[in-house]
Amino acid sequence: MEPRNQTSVSEFLLLGFSQDSEHQPILFGLFLSMYLVTVLGNLLIILAVSSDSHLHTPMYFFLSNLSFADICFISTTIPKMLVNIQTQSKSITYAGCIAQMYFFMVFGGMDTFLLTVMAYDRFVAICHPLHYTVIMNPWLCGLLVLVSWFISLSYSLIQSLLMLRLSFCTNRVIPHFYCELTQALMLACSDTLVNHILQYIVTGLLGIVPFSGILFSYSRIASSILRIPSANGKYKTFSTCASHLSVVSLFYGTGLGVYLSSDASSWRGMIASLMYTVITPMLNPFIYSLRNRDIKRALQKVLRITLYVQ
Repeated sequence: MEPRNQTSVSEFLLLGFSQDSEHQPILFGLFLSMYLVTVLGNLLIILAVSSDSHLHTPMYFFLSNLSFADICFISTTIPKMLVNIQTQSKSITYAGCIAQMYFFMVFGGMDTFLLTVMAYDRFVAICHPLHYTVIMNPWLCGLLVLVSWFISLSYSLIQSLLMLRLSFCTNRVIPHFYCELTQALMLACSDTLVNHILQYIVTGLLGIVPFSGILFSYSRIASSILRIPSANGKYKTFSTCASHLSVVSLFYGTGLGVYLSSDASSWRGMIASLMYTVITPMLNPFIYSLRNRDIKRALQKVLRITLYVQ
């Protein structure tokens, strides 16, 4: 018998991290705190970059775009989780699930592309310093961000439209804290071959290709640093890309762990997902500001203005 069309599916159930009601207040407080810290920290980065003319450079332009993408990225999952914890409900509507998947893929893809573009920026700055202002001109920087948006929006739209054609079985339980694409595809009764093929292709294109670009950039950067005669010069040069390298390691290390895991719905898979969807966006402002004098100075300026207005 042919399964019913997917439009008859009204909602899915997100199991989340704990079924114990005693743990729910703790989880609510923990995730609310992380969400507020992430939003506030990244907003401060955006304000600092936009308000300080000394930070109107390609590196900080990409950083402010990354901060915006991180705010949106964490906002696709945590608010719904907080609502479900507060209302003691695990449901998410069918339309809400598709929308969550769409925006999750958009902003996750943007994080991937922006980290790659930032690696290219560091490569040009260190390996071709005399031509940096010519190569990394405002036109190219804007084009790189626009292309990143176009690819992320296009893929996410295609994958979401392919999800709309699927029929779903009676099992509507997603063993995750958000509508994860692979877990949702496992609930489908209709043929998901096209969805899986597209997922594998894009995972390769959006995962392996950008990561290879980052590795290539840093291999050239490392080669240039090793040619610097003084130890102090090597340290100063490396310090300009240390923050970015830390974020890349955290994001790709946990992100690849999720997609290479044989069971993404396990506790290990969910913790890895939590690392790159929540922890990494939360830590980015701290990583980029703690060892960056320009960002520190701009943040102090923003905070002084805020306190003065109040």
